Amino acid sequence: GTALSFARFGQGTGPIWLDDVFCTGSESELLECPHNGIGNHNCRHFEDASVRCSLVPCSYGDIRLADGSTSYEGRVEICNDGTYGTVCDDLWDDNDAEVVCRQAGYFGGKALSIAFFGEGSGPIWLDNVFCTGSESELLECPHNGIGNHNCRHFEDASVRCSLVPCSYGDI
Repeated sequence: GTALSFARFGQGTGPIWLDDVFCTGSESELLECPHNGIGNHNCRHFEDASVRCSLVPCSYGDIRLADGSTSYEGRVEICNDGTYGTVCDDLWDDNDAEVVCRQAGYFGGKALSIAFFGEGSGPIWLDNVFCTGSESELLECPHNGIGNHNCRHFEDASVRCSLVPCSYGDI
C-alpha cells in the first residue's frame, strides 16, 4: 500500500486514537506498530492518515472471469507480468471455453464472443487461441504468443461455464 497524509480522502470526526505511528511493514495489525499510546496525540483532523491499498498481483497464467452476472461466466482475462489482460475472440470456440472453465474450477464451456460481457481494458494478451479441449490451462493451447495480436477490445472473448459436470437429461 501507499501512505497518504493530510486527510487525502476527507477529514474524520470524533476522537483521534493514534499519533506518531511507526510501522516497519512486518506487523500484522496497526496496533503492533510503535505509537504514542492510544488517545495520546497532538493532532487535528486535517492531519488524518490515509492509505491506498494495492491488490496482490496475479501470477503468470492465472485466469479470471470478469463482469459476468455469476462467478462462472464472464470475459476471459489472463495474467502476464503481474497484470490481467484480455483474450481476443479470433478462432475462439467451445474447446477454448472448456479449458478456461476447467482451469477456473468449473465444468463445460460455452464460448461467447464480440465482448459478450463488455469490453475489457488494458493489454490484450492472447490471440488465435486454438485449444483441443484436453489442456489443463489456457497457456498450454497454441496461440500467437503473449501480446501478439491484431485485435481491439470489442473482440474480447468470454465464456459461460457450468457448476455441475452435466445436467439432467444430458447424454
